[in-house]
Amino acid sequence: MTQISETVPTAPRRRILVSLWALGALLRLLFVGLEPETSPVADETMWLMALSRIPAAHFSPFSNYPIFHPPLYPYFLATLQALGAGLLATKLVQALIGSLLVPAIFRIALRVFGPRAAVVAGLIVAGYPDLIWYSAHFWCETLFLSLFWWAIERVMAAEETSSRRAAVMAGLLFGLAVLTRETLLYVIPFPVLWLAVSKSRSCGALAALTLTVALLVIAPWTLRNWIQFHAFIPVSTGGGLNLYQGNAEIPRGEVYNEYYANEGKVDQFRWARAEGIKAILRRQPGWLFEKIRDEAPRLAELDSLALIHLRRGAYQNPTCGGYRAVAGVVLVPWILVALGSVLALSRAPATRPVALLIAILVVYLLLHIATHGFSRYRLPVVPVLIVFAASLVSVGRARAGRRARPAILVAMAFALGLLWMPSFRDQLGHLGFAPPPTYEGFARVCP
Repeated sequence: MTQISETVPTAPRRRILVSLWALGALLRLLFVGLEPETSPVADETMWLMALSRIPAAHFSPFSNYPIFHPPLYPYFLATLQALGAGLLATKLVQALIGSLLVPAIFRIALRVFGPRAAVVAGLIVAGYPDLIWYSAHFWCETLFLSLFWWAIERVMAAEETSSRRAAVMAGLLFGLAVLTRETLLYVIPFPVLWLAVSKSRSCGALAALTLTVALLVIAPWTLRNWIQFHAFIPVSTGGGLNLYQGNAEIPRGEVYNEYYANEGKVDQFRWARAEGIKAILRRQPGWLFEKIRDEAPRLAELDSLALIHLRRGAYQNPTCGGYRAVAGVVLVPWILVALGSVLALSRAPATRPVALLIAILVVYLLLHIATHGFSRYRLPVVPVLIVFAASLVSVGRARAGRRARPAILVAMAFALGLLWMPSFRDQLGHLGFAPPPTYEGFARVCP
């Protein structure tokens, strides 16, 4: 842990923090107002079903919606509508929620690498194009990221100050984040364990408090599922389909046909989960290596949902020049952050905060490697890479003389290059510099 004097926000640091948050909020609000006209596509249309289904059920949790997905984001959308907010107002609220990620990452970077890294990390998060784009669209990531990373910040604060209030807040935020994206349910044990094994005697109790509060937040929805469906479903049923879809060696259409051949949401969930486990067992002992080969390039891919929206025709009359410009805006920051994080990881100090961030990164990515990868799914752990990339400016007293470990640097850089090769070829096709990939099926933007 860095020195306490560095982590306590002094008055100048408060002003810097507020300025960075204001910048992030302003950029998001401007994008909401200035984004070209677009229409919801793909899963956005599914999330927007909440605007009719939840009010139709009078906001009662005892309805068949939602169960495939976690409930918080659908109820968030429906509640704003009930309060009179239209889609534009909802985007503005999301923009403000998304801007809260800036101070969370600033404070985390401050604790891990010091004030210079905190400022750079805050600047990157404030202006990172993908994060700005999501705040103007109807995906759960914007809400999830702010909840998730403030929970991590509160865990670090609980260790540093032995504060019960920080531990309770971490548990509350973890619980709400799980109700937004269930994947986090399998990540929570790692920050809790990190807190529990601290040298401070009180941290064991604080870890137990954090975990207890998180489970208490999740438990009412688990109880709702038990009452309504007579089955133990901690949050949602979508994980079963994702597990089978990511491991069945048959086309996606066949997976869905088999899935929907089962009647009832619980039967579908149980069948998909069982078939997913069978598929994993059948593919042993090489399953993990096969999945890393197949899914890791998709998680690291040189692509973005913003570009996919353009290829899907969600924007009216996209031009090739416009597509190329957007590709530069969204892909260059991702390339720079990834390369910077590789260099930073090769020289990272062996400290507890660094270990926590690496554990979160590895566990989260492994969960999606076990199911399936996509550029959208890496977004929740991009802040880890941003913090490490920002640490490259921390070359003062605390990091004087620290150099990259050559073997680690070369290995990670080589691996990153391999991960990028498939999507690099595909993106050349999308940009009009090579034959386009045939698997996507969307109309070409660049001839």
